[in-house]
Amino acid sequence: MRLMILALSLFMVACDKQPQSQEMELQDWLGGIADEGFERATEPRQFTFPEDHNAHPGFRNEWWYVTGNVADKNGYEFGYQVTFFRIGLSPDKPKSDSPWATNQLWMAHIALSDIPKQRHHHQQRLVRQAIGLAGSELEQNFRVWLEDWQIISSKGADFPWKVQIKAQDFVLDLALTKAKPLVLQGQQGLSQKGKQKGNASYYYSYPRMDTSGTIKVNKQSYSVKGLSWFDREWSTSALDDNQVGWDWFALQFDDGNDFMYYQLRQTTGEADVTSSGKWIAGDGSVTEISKDEVYLQPIDYWKNEKGERYPVVWQFEIPTLKKKWLVKARFPEQMMDTGVSYWEGAVEVLDAVSKQRVAKGYLEMTGY
Repeated sequence: MRLMILALSLFMVACDKQPQSQEMELQDWLGGIADEGFERATEPRQFTFPEDHNAHPGFRNEWWYVTGNVADKNGYEFGYQVTFFRIGLSPDKPKSDSPWATNQLWMAHIALSDIPKQRHHHQQRLVRQAIGLAGSELEQNFRVWLEDWQIISSKGADFPWKVQIKAQDFVLDLALTKAKPLVLQGQQGLSQKGKQKGNASYYYSYPRMDTSGTIKVNKQSYSVKGLSWFDREWSTSALDDNQVGWDWFALQFDDGNDFMYYQLRQTTGEADVTSSGKWIAGDGSVTEISKDEVYLQPIDYWKNEKGERYPVVWQFEIPTLKKKWLVKARFPEQMMDTGVSYWEGAVEVLDAVSKQRVAKGYLEMTGY
């Protein structure tokens, strides 16, 4: 669901000015009219692994995305986000022989939520795909990188994968091993976002990855363990003209179940019919969850310095599964004030009756 963020950054780079409104950006960059020459996600495809971990330059937008919740032996908790975006500036390679010539732009967003201190560190990098500055490969290792930030496998595409980030304010050195099989999101990996054919993406996840390693922040080093979630998506166009944003939840439950749900919001504020998700049981079995099976209602808000209101407490019900929760931000100030602003941060899930914590996860909100 981060395709909008990627597209908005492309818009700012191409125009060299701030977009006038988020609604206009969504329509212009993820609307139903795709750039001529790019491929579109129109029907289910045969996924091939590890090849599909690598880039798909025939499509305009693509990302590799990891979020996680980890803690040290004393219970000191962190949330983290690492996202690599590939952006196709045009469908054709440049004719220039210059080593700097490219039709690919890369961007990375990284963040660390220090839960006890309620401090959110984040950073953005933006470079062209030239002279080895950024890219993806699947030769000796699976690797996606931007300068010295990277996700890299141990051999081929084998696990563990390493997340290695040296940011201005913190360092991540984490090992991720899949604890559940890969899940194809949507219809066999075709995730329909708009009603028009082609307003879709190819989308898969590793919903539960055992995570261990080191986090350094505030001149201290923490040996941590926890869980991460890995998402992959590529597309050329996704949203319809009447869609202005979304709320995306990735939740990992203490009992071994996992849940992903995205709510696409229309200009009226209502959830679009294409909103959907998946319940992934502890044994890896998957249950499709449609919009009509979900009751999702914000019950508390936080306002940032720009005056934008973001829901930071949600009531979440799935009657067909007999589930009822409160989803709460670990702390409100988890804004990604990068080239484009959006809210993305660590959340906890409370049982609506007992008020006991039953899960942790991540929430992304756009279009507010």
